[in-house]
Amino acid sequence: MRYQGEVVYIYAFDVAYEMTQRPLRELLGQPVAQFVVDASKRSPRQLFFYRPDMVRLPPLERIGPRGPLRLQRTIKLLPVGAISITVRVPFEVDRLEDLVPYHDLRFNDGSFLYDEVRQLAEDVRREMQPQFIRPVQQLADDEAYTVFCVRSPMLGTGGEPISAEQWLVDHRQSVAALLTEETRPRQLSDQEADESTSKYYSYYEQDLVVVDWDAALIVDEPRYFDEVLHIMELANLQLAELEAYDRILDTAVDRSYRDLGGGRLRGLQNNRVQRELREIRVDFARLSDELSNITKFFGDWHLARIYQGLSQRFHLSDWHHTIDEKLKTLDDLYQILRHDQTNRWMLLLEVMIVLLFIIDVVLLVFGGK
Repeated sequence: MRYQGEVVYIYAFDVAYEMTQRPLRELLGQPVAQFVVDASKRSPRQLFFYRPDMVRLPPLERIGPRGPLRLQRTIKLLPVGAISITVRVPFEVDRLEDLVPYHDLRFNDGSFLYDEVRQLAEDVRREMQPQFIRPVQQLADDEAYTVFCVRSPMLGTGGEPISAEQWLVDHRQSVAALLTEETRPRQLSDQEADESTSKYYSYYEQDLVVVDWDAALIVDEPRYFDEVLHIMELANLQLAELEAYDRILDTAVDRSYRDLGGGRLRGLQNNRVQRELREIRVDFARLSDELSNITKFFGDWHLARIYQGLSQRFHLSDWHHTIDEKLKTLDDLYQILRHDQTNRWMLLLEVMIVLLFIIDVVLLVFGGK
């Protein structure tokens, strides 16, 4: 069969501590609107879906590995101080292996899609500077995720429609090769093929989602792509934010060790270190609350299952555990400083009491004479 659909590239960038609540009406010359998507599967009455502000940019024309391409670009703005940029590229191929070059899309002039996306992120960062609270001085490496969206229904060897799950069973090695960026599917072991495609989810006969660490595959009708892509975008952004705050924690822990190892902290220096540690603890409490808010998927249980699979692939719980351990280390350092400061105050009070006692004795002796 011939495969049609689009490759969706998702890039997440940490740009600031957070964004202000002031309404933004225009970005890069385009109007800002609120992202809206309707869940297609069975949902509870109180439908909830996180809706960030978004901007659709004019399409770009490029020459790709298989000819002319039309790039559709979208920017989403998250109040946690991050932006997510998605680029959609249509395709039509005979084999899944033909999609492997799309992992790291390169144009005929030698440039890569990543270079254009990073420049776009820089343009957004510069224009939105007034909206940022404690903006980053320089963009760190992005967190990227590639999603291959294939139109259903899938066909068997005789051209008859088959279920998406059956198609996965018949093409497991090819799907695994696509997700792992391997050009030779037959060279993959059964173990690797099973591992790469182990987390797959299906609701109807004709839909399928396979998630891996670096890429995913969606098989469905095009009108239902957006809801799954939104879940993947939020999970990817959550990973980027956790990585950004992990870097901040590493810097804070190293600086605290240097401060403590350089000798006893006194006076204003002690107060400064304690204030910084206290601010970091407050920051991470806010981050945890914000990340929880953007990943509350009460609208669709099927999407919640997909998010759970992404969370396991991205090891988000491990990132949370690592951050919690570093926060505990900072808390221990904070308690050490507080204890050290309390001891100094107690020593000072004891010295003052002894001095007052001596003065009282002296006054009694010499005052009596």
